[in-house]
Amino acid sequence: MKQIIITTRNNQIRAAILEQGKLMEILDDGARESRLAGSIFKGKVMSVVPGMQAAFVDIGLGKNAFLYVGDVVMSEQFQDENILSKIIPTIENFLREGQDIVVQVIRDSVGNKGARVTTNLTLSGRFTVLLPGKSEYLGISRRIVDKEKRQYLLKLAKKLKPDHAGIIIRTLAAEVEEKEIEEDIQRLCVLQKQIEERKDRINKGMLYNGNDPVIRLLRDIIDDSVDEIIVDNGDLAQFLRENLKKVGSAAAGKIWTNFKGSLFDYYQVNQEIKNALQARVTLASGAYLVIEPTEALTVIDVNSGKFTGHKVVEDTILSINLEAALEIGRQIRLRNLSGIIIIDFIDMERENDWEILLDCLNQTLAKEKTKAKVFGPTKLGLVEITRKKEGQTLAARYTVPCRECEGKGWIWDSKAFESN
Repeated sequence: MKQIIITTRNNQIRAAILEQGKLMEILDDGARESRLAGSIFKGKVMSVVPGMQAAFVDIGLGKNAFLYVGDVVMSEQFQDENILSKIIPTIENFLREGQDIVVQVIRDSVGNKGARVTTNLTLSGRFTVLLPGKSEYLGISRRIVDKEKRQYLLKLAKKLKPDHAGIIIRTLAAEVEEKEIEEDIQRLCVLQKQIEERKDRINKGMLYNGNDPVIRLLRDIIDDSVDEIIVDNGDLAQFLRENLKKVGSAAAGKIWTNFKGSLFDYYQVNQEIKNALQARVTLASGAYLVIEPTEALTVIDVNSGKFTGHKVVEDTILSINLEAALEIGRQIRLRNLSGIIIIDFIDMERENDWEILLDCLNQTLAKEKTKAKVFGPTKLGLVEITRKKEGQTLAARYTVPCRECEGKGWIWDSKAFESN
């Protein structure tokens, strides 16, 4: 059963996605460092650094954003292939200090690093993605595997594509009629026009918020697999119903209101968030995980704990590792862990057991939209996951560093430093 719990308490919209009663993901608009990936800004180039082949752009967030040369759309003078073949594309060819520029955040700021941005703009709808300035581009979601359906959607994309932009057909488009896809493209074209008009009115700042939690819910989260949506605000519930009806979603008839108190307390969402901020995660069998993030990577250790298991020790180990793999997939999504993730499963002797385990881990990670790849096991019996960075981790959004230990998680033992 898939539920979405939405609360508007304290003038903050927060949404929790639950599957089989377990918290899988949190969306919000009021975290200390809200997610900005996908948002579009007008900014000013503050410096061009040839040695890094990059530029730093002031987009009004305090920290200058980082723009790499590979993320710069080439201006019209460089579109001609004959010109391109005669020059080496360097950052100085495209940008200059003081230049106004429109960019989109592709990775949120982390620590002291500013956001990473691109001039390759994309506008995501429910069924399509609009690519302004890429008038020749047509793409189909890789998750649509049926050849006939792909060919049909490609012809449809060619027919509906506006002259000024490219189109990517999203997975949900495979289940809807041509009219709904056409209306989705039209809405994105209107949005693009609004962004262009706002760009001409402001000197610097946000042109489009790509991560409004309600818009993200309508665009990416709510689909026909949702069994129930519970909201503590009547106006928001009606807004969701109307917009879901427009795209023919069955979820429009599954929205209920509840005004009897804190939904996040009633559904134990707040407690689950607190649990997800702990290093230790206890599994139903009595085994447990230890999840430790570092500057460079995240380390996950699997321990048997109190689980005694089966008569055959190899079966016991496999059972623990499979249970751990399912929970690791959930924790990665809930905590929004990214980059390099190293897992130390309990070592297994049977090669077939490793195949079963890695297949389970791959299937678990494939259920979410953020791309992740699994490698291993290594010679040391470790499994490595690489996951695309999207937004802040749960810890970055809901915790602050300890002032005593500067976030290291320990305090001085004064006795150890007493003089003899």
